[in-house]
Amino acid sequence: EVQLVESGGGLVQAGGSLTLSCAASGLSLNDHDIGWFRQAPGKAREGLSCMRRSDGVTYYRDSVKGRFTISSDNAKEMVFLLMNSLRPEDTAVYYCAVLSLCSSSLQFGVEVRGQGTLVTVSS
Repeated sequence: EVQLVESGGGLVQAGGSLTLSCAASGLSLNDHDIGWFRQAPGKAREGLSCMRRSDGVTYYRDSVKGRFTISSDNAKEMVFLLMNSLRPEDTAVYYCAVLSLCSSSLQFGVEVRGQGTLVTVSS
């Protein structure tokens, strides 16, 4: 069974930082395009960032560009999302996902996703 598990969410003050982690079982994250998306209550899912494995290119949503960084540790087969300068509007459940394709549109074709980790940013 393929599973993704996110961790690292929590409560942080505005301006603070968090690093989310994603680990997988049943597949190797190193072999797939991967991404992060979020969903806030009552709002649509937002693709935040993705990494294309074929060439290492990464894409970011404009609202998080310069604040969030996607990375991977191939030895540990984990993916991370470093989030700096957090804002109250970043409050959401964050998900990592294995994608059919990472592209600049950030319109993810999600093949597998985790259960999510809650990030709450207080003002």
